[in-house]
Amino acid sequence: MNADLKSADIHMIQRILPHRYPFLLVDKVVDIDGYASARGIKNVTMNEPHFQGHFPGTPIMPGVTIVEAMAQTAGVMLGVGMDMVDTDLLIYFMNIDKCKFRRKVVPGDVLEMKVETLRGKKGGKIFKFKGIASVDGETAAEAEFSAMVDIQKD
Repeated sequence: MNADLKSADIHMIQRILPHRYPFLLVDKVVDIDGYASARGIKNVTMNEPHFQGHFPGTPIMPGVTIVEAMAQTAGVMLGVGMDMVDTDLLIYFMNIDKCKFRRKVVPGDVLEMKVETLRGKKGGKIFKFKGIASVDGETAAEAEFSAMVDIQKD
């Protein structure tokens, strides 16, 4: 294992991402390899508000929130990998391609998001990522997505 890999707990994540409950969808990010790759962890619980309506009696994590969790993992990876902690970082989706949903994600699951940078460089504004979300090693969703990095100026 690479000793240079970094991680981000929930406190670090909140210093990087502007998201807050109920839309903060990653609990920790581990195995951060610069801005090349990382692995996010989301503990899925019944207390999440989307389960009230998606679907009553059969709670299933919405696919769009799984993709958002992958994107938030990528955002944390960039924040740590490019030293952008405490910078009022905003990252905007530009597109989502090759998105497929393969397995239901339900309360009690531990969702693992592996993301890797396909294009983008330090100091750049546009990045493309590949993400795979899985539960117990079984793919739940996968997608390629592009995002624009914006640091808010006062």
